[in-house]
Amino acid sequence: MPERMQQQEAVRPIRVALLGAGTVGSQTARLLVEQSQDLASRVGRPLQLVGIAVLHPDKVKADWIDPSLLTTDSAGLVTKADIVIELIGGIEPARTLLLKAIESGASVVTANKALLAQHGPELYRAAEERGVDIYFEAAVGGAIPIVRPLRESLVGDGITSLVGIVNGTTNYILDEMTTKGLQFDQALRDAQAKGFAEADPTADVDGLDAAAKAAIMATLAFHTDVRLDDVPVEGIRAITADDIAAAQTEHRVIKLLAVAERGEQGISARVYPALIPDSHPLASVHGSFNAVFVTAKAADDLMFYGRGAGGAPTASAVVGDVVTEARHIVQHGMGPGIPMYANIPMAPLDASRAAFAVRFLIHDKPGVLAAIAQVFSEAGISINGVNQDIKPTLHDPGYSGEIQQLRVVTHLCDEVTLRQVVQRISTFDSVTGQASILRVFDRQAQ
Repeated sequence: MPERMQQQEAVRPIRVALLGAGTVGSQTARLLVEQSQDLASRVGRPLQLVGIAVLHPDKVKADWIDPSLLTTDSAGLVTKADIVIELIGGIEPARTLLLKAIESGASVVTANKALLAQHGPELYRAAEERGVDIYFEAAVGGAIPIVRPLRESLVGDGITSLVGIVNGTTNYILDEMTTKGLQFDQALRDAQAKGFAEADPTADVDGLDAAAKAAIMATLAFHTDVRLDDVPVEGIRAITADDIAAAQTEHRVIKLLAVAERGEQGISARVYPALIPDSHPLASVHGSFNAVFVTAKAADDLMFYGRGAGGAPTASAVVGDVVTEARHIVQHGMGPGIPMYANIPMAPLDASRAAFAVRFLIHDKPGVLAAIAQVFSEAGISINGVNQDIKPTLHDPGYSGEIQQLRVVTHLCDEVTLRQVVQRISTFDSVTGQASILRVFDRQAQ
């Protein structure tokens, strides 16, 4: 390249297009604008925000956003940038826009966990074939740097498991239930009032958000295409104050976990509420904070902790990816790809063994406990402990006696058999309500 062209290239701004100006998008724009000089020094060339695509430009009120940058032409904008940031969420039009950006030669940065959990490998391949990068640190754990360690720092090691609290809404709700003795519905309303939960909290409380993140982490950790549909999910709607109180008497807490592990029969990726010992590092993750506990063959145990959501923390991760990619552009290079060479099968549901705590509501009369214990015995499930408490506030129509809460803790067993046992016991005339099933998180058992 002639010297004059090299000089021009050295000062030419790196063009950045932003899709979306919501909570995270507006904060991303703020960091790009307010820290422009520092970012230019870190990159080696200026970063120029060339456009912000939104559905309703008149509703964008952020003082740091130049109204002249706002456009509704997202398809046209993605072809005019060196880096495209996607923060609109959802599957479409995000997928089409990112593929269009990649085809036009732009690298992309996204926080779209739902998109990556369903179409990540398609986007990874498209970027590699076109010779551009795709970064998505903000898609898992907000500001927590977990994607890059899985993608780069630990790539020379063999990861065996990941256990994470990766949804701030559910962690806040469970924390409120634990510290204040609230029922689920009360804690959810409180979370919504304080802005920790959406008006429609389905994706959070039913575990779908955590499942998407589990799929992404499993794909990176095990170099295998793991999709959202591969992740069985159980949310926290069924957790009661009684479950919380019982856990506390055993020096445990209940957390919604995203778990991905590699076993003899393949990869298991799951989301479920679990009982965690007070002594485990994840038990001390409170409020809307997130944490991911990683175990690798050589590195052993590592824990990543921090703000898992929020506009500014998530924008920090987004802009970090933008700076990383801008440096690659300055150096005429590329970042590491995402190899998916392993093709490890997904393990069957009954391959995973764990201890379980099952809570039944039963009639207070002779023979009920013996009948329940007999069903566990016939299924080959060993009982580790039993606890009974009278619940005078509970009633069963047609039964005039008192209701007991019976809590059975098992030794290790497979979940399929355990659920069959619970289903059979739930048909007994002396059993009422819906049984609660919680895994007892035992690291050695995982």
